[in-house]
Amino acid sequence: MSEDNSKERSREKALARIKTIRNEQPDLAHVASMLLQGDRNALSKALTLVESERSEDAEQTSQLLDMIGGINHLSHRVGITGVPGVGKSTLIEGLGMQLIAEGKKVAVLAIDPSSSFSKGSILGDKTRMEGLSREKNAFIRPSPSSDSPGGVARKTREAIALCEAAGYDTIIIETVGVGQGETAVRAMCDTFLLLMLAGAGDDLQGIKRGIMEMADIIAVTKAEGDNSEHAAVARATLAASIHMLAPEKDGWICPVITCSAVIPGGLIMVREELDKHWRHLNADNSLSELRKMQNLMWFKQSLHRLIIDDFRHSPQMREHVEQLEYQVISGKLSPFSAADSAISRYRETFSRK
Repeated sequence: MSEDNSKERSREKALARIKTIRNEQPDLAHVASMLLQGDRNALSKALTLVESERSEDAEQTSQLLDMIGGINHLSHRVGITGVPGVGKSTLIEGLGMQLIAEGKKVAVLAIDPSSSFSKGSILGDKTRMEGLSREKNAFIRPSPSSDSPGGVARKTREAIALCEAAGYDTIIIETVGVGQGETAVRAMCDTFLLLMLAGAGDDLQGIKRGIMEMADIIAVTKAEGDNSEHAAVARATLAASIHMLAPEKDGWICPVITCSAVIPGGLIMVREELDKHWRHLNADNSLSELRKMQNLMWFKQSLHRLIIDDFRHSPQMREHVEQLEYQVISGKLSPFSAADSAISRYRETFSRK
């Protein structure tokens, strides 16, 4: 069966699932139906629903994801990370414009740092990608990272699934850029691109074993003008170290390149390496196995989140946890003993349900 026929069959099955609940949830079914047709407004509404923290929206979120589940549109999921100021947004805009010129649809899930006061995004990625945001085949969604670890938002996985169902060919996840803690994005993307700066006081600022082992491609940015020589030196240093820090993964050796998002042709090598890695994943069963692992991690993350939410929304648990917090602060109980007590109470509450 050809890829186009497979996509069409999966879309037909999804539309059939929508019809079965149209009478019960007409508004939700309409959003799902329009989403499968690539409607941007429907995608925005769906994302707003899944990002909601309201408990009453959780069931609708589950129903929506079930309705669009199984869509066979294999988008290339690209995670891009790097320290603040490395030029992530500028590179993403240039790369996105190239992809759109080739006839592709591009979605950007831009994870912004959260304000510790308002919990909202501090930055505004649409203002940092003005050209890309005006393209009809581009969709940019900034989301606050809130208290989610790993440089991603709590519902990034769900957002990826929605963008894929809406027919986007490339989904770019731009992370906060908080350093070595950005492990969550690796578990939800196909290609992990690490951006690095040269001449920033420490040319090896990214050579930390954890993040280097995760990278599929390393690009030294801002390789233009007077910085070109610094970038070339940094690239050579990284390339000499990469074999020790990032061993070969399933036949793929992490390339180290230089790039510039502000000069013509400055992103050609980035585009070429992304394509090479995508072809590498599709050459054998690698992509299929990768998607299985991504779904398994999604399940584990969702289970963890639901348990935490159950703690928050249960009046009995909330009261018990508040008492334990007071005992920890006052020194009457150790943090471990308090956590053990909370779990014991949760099990008792669960067994009575």
